[in-house]
Amino acid sequence: MRLLPRSIAILFGTLLSILCLVPLAQAFETAAREAILVDFETGSVLFEKNANKPMPPASMSKIMTSYMVFDRLDEGRLSLDDKLPVSEKAWRKGGSKMFVEVGEEVSVANLLRGVIVQSGNDACIVLAEGISGSEQAFAREMTEKGREIGLQNSTFTNATGWPDPDHRMSARDLATLARRVIEDFPEYYEIYSETEFTWNDIRQGNRNPLLYRNIGADGLKTGHTEEAGYGLTASAVQNGQRLIMVVTGLDSVNQRAEEADRLLSWGFREFENFNLAQQGEPIDEATVWLGAEDTVPLVTQKDLVVTLPHAARDELNARIVYDGPVPAPIQEGQSIGTLILSAPDMPEQEIQLVAGKSVEQAGLFGRLFAAGKYLAFGSP
Repeated sequence: MRLLPRSIAILFGTLLSILCLVPLAQAFETAAREAILVDFETGSVLFEKNANKPMPPASMSKIMTSYMVFDRLDEGRLSLDDKLPVSEKAWRKGGSKMFVEVGEEVSVANLLRGVIVQSGNDACIVLAEGISGSEQAFAREMTEKGREIGLQNSTFTNATGWPDPDHRMSARDLATLARRVIEDFPEYYEIYSETEFTWNDIRQGNRNPLLYRNIGADGLKTGHTEEAGYGLTASAVQNGQRLIMVVTGLDSVNQRAEEADRLLSWGFREFENFNLAQQGEPIDEATVWLGAEDTVPLVTQKDLVVTLPHAARDELNARIVYDGPVPAPIQEGQSIGTLILSAPDMPEQEIQLVAGKSVEQAGLFGRLFAAGKYLAFGSP
């Protein structure tokens, strides 16, 4: 284990003088049965309540239905202009509807808006049947893709979120899925911000209440069944910071809107992202054994950004851990150690550090000299 050298301690000390760190478990309470608030850029969880509990997601699982369509569009296996036939099963499906007519063919572009803006169960089934042949086959593919992208507590039995005891997601999985949609398919994500869509002369508004409030919201999806209660998976941007939020199990449309707004507003008010180091910027150096150089710089593979509460003082600790000295030869980009950031009542954040450049093995004379030095002084 190795503490930061003085030069690095000064760097972090300067940052700490403007930071104020308080426990994440500070005073925020919500009526939501399950909830989570995540910073988009860093993935830091700012608040959670029963976030890993599998629960009925209702129409929020349509985010996964849309993800499946986006994925095929991205791979070129599907086009926005492709038209898919409306089956009697899709036409007869109850609940929220796009109001497609049996026998007509509807473009993928319109069906996506039917799913995302209008929450149409019929549109979901048309897409599922058109892509996989049946809704059941599509649901199996949803579950498989979910595992692939990191949804650990999600199982899908249909494309709509229709009540089923085996159709489950967790709040954390919904947040993960929302993040993946935004990261993987920014060109399609903008559909989630559309506030209305008209099909067959029936105009319907987007059910996401946050789109109509001046808080920077631009997605994603509401959900409601008797078992699930009222839920919302949402994302918003303020001052360049994006947060993702999930709330479920609420009692009414109004409570859903108020709790979602309150949780997001709290997150933006209390937390901020800080860039501690740039990609490739030396953070420390590691001692090299039998190398052409005595040390190798340690760098991060991407910008080092952390999410911290606004009100801090000097509670952030930083230390570097690596097994050293590191034997040469060393390749640039080789994993060397870990930067660990910690503070009271906060989970530790671990950032991988790699070699900032290659270091060749020393020549014969250099290796003999190093061995002699070790025998004489007991250290490389």
